[in-house]
Amino acid sequence: MKPNTTELEILKLLWQQEPRTAKEIHDAIAARFNWSYSSTRKTLERMGDKGLLSIGEQGNKKSYTARVEKVPTLAAYAQEFAKNVLELDGPLPVAMFADSRLIESQELEELEHLLASLSEQDKRGQ
Repeated sequence: MKPNTTELEILKLLWQQEPRTAKEIHDAIAARFNWSYSSTRKTLERMGDKGLLSIGEQGNKKSYTARVEKVPTLAAYAQEFAKNVLELDGPLPVAMFADSRLIESQELEELEHLLASLSEQDKRGQ
C-alpha cells in the first residue's frame, strides 16, 4: 500500500528516528499541516490499521515505528512521478537522489535497482 502525502511525511520522520511517540510526531509536523493533536493521533491510528505503522508501548505512551521500508516506498513515489508527471518511459536517474537528506549513500544502489524494476513493470503493463 502506498501512503498518501501526509502519511509519507510521518513515515519520513520515523525513518529518521524511531520509535517516536504521538506527541513527538505531532510536534514535528503540527506547523506544516496546521492540525490538532487529536488529528495526529487519528492519522497514526489509521496508519496502524493500514499496516503502515507498528504501534507499541513506551512506558505508558504509545510508540510508533514504520512497517514499510523507506527505499521501496520512495522508489514507488519516484517512479509514479517520472511516469505520470514527467511522462518518462524509463526510470529517473539515481544521481538525482545523491544529495537527498533522506536517502543514505549506501541505499542508492538499491534505489537504482528498484527504479529500473518498476520502470520495466510499467512498460510491460502498457
